[in-house]
Amino acid sequence: MAEFTPRVFSGIQPSGNLHLGNYLGALKRFVEWQERDIESIFCMVDMHAITVWQEPADLTKATRELCAGFIASGIDPERSILFNQSAVPAHAQLAWIFNCVARMGWMQRMTQWKDKAGKNQQNASLGLFAYPALMAADILVYHATHVPVGEDQKQHLELTRDIAIKFNNDYEVDFFPETEPVIEGAATRVMSLRDGSRKMSKSDPSDMTRINLTDDADTIANKIRKARTDPEPLPHDLDGLEDRPEARNLVNIYAGLADHSPAQVIREHGGQQFSTFKPSLADLAVAKLSPITEEMSRLMRDPAEIDRILARGAERANGIAAPIVKRTYEVVGMVGA
Repeated sequence: MAEFTPRVFSGIQPSGNLHLGNYLGALKRFVEWQERDIESIFCMVDMHAITVWQEPADLTKATRELCAGFIASGIDPERSILFNQSAVPAHAQLAWIFNCVARMGWMQRMTQWKDKAGKNQQNASLGLFAYPALMAADILVYHATHVPVGEDQKQHLELTRDIAIKFNNDYEVDFFPETEPVIEGAATRVMSLRDGSRKMSKSDPSDMTRINLTDDADTIANKIRKARTDPEPLPHDLDGLEDRPEARNLVNIYAGLADHSPAQVIREHGGQQFSTFKPSLADLAVAKLSPITEEMSRLMRDPAEIDRILARGAERANGIAAPIVKRTYEVVGMVGA
């Protein structure tokens, strides 16, 4: 099997309202990968965003805000490649090839397709159905070897591997890598502050369910103080968090923010009432998130600079992606590639 240069790729949809789940589950982990000195490519996947309707002006603002969130969280656009997906044509070019490689049955099995389309599949966009093939193209157009993702994206990474394997087998080449999903960290899936069984989401109608990266210190503290819990104190071991989803969620959030394991948090805070633990968590959250909020605000005051950063990132990304698409076209037999 061919040897591929280690390369990390991941992306986030620019759909507004960046929150704590995006930070702990994605942005913070991306910074950790950058510090490992492995070539890292991070993308605002605006083409994925329009698989459901987006107001154009809102999409533009959300893309810039997401870029600001990446940088404020610690992504250095000189050390990593940072760009928006639609600025690199190779994503769409390779996605069409993969649309012709992927099978309908594979796509119909995707859990997220079933969840998002629901009973209204006939009115869902074709883009929403083909979303996983575009995601495969996002990754493989850079021959990415590792993708840090949340648990809910694991199935899409498995499909990416299936597409790579089928392409390689169909054309008798060893061209695309079998990318590895990387699911790690204490808070890769941050849950709602009001319902520990549901993922924290920007689409929840109640703003009290999430901590936004644009929230000020008082708002963060208030949301944590009012987070749903149960009447029991924190347990003295992790087993005691079973069947206590809200307690587990707050412990995981503390662990993610403090760079501790959940077990370490329990060792330090086991036996505490939430009236004691919540203020400690609020102080930690404010200390970690307030600098990010302030830096995002500063960056958003200069949209032209954000656009310049994205354009430079797209130029660098295209330098990697264009030759891979060119070679893909040659393998497929497209004339003039």
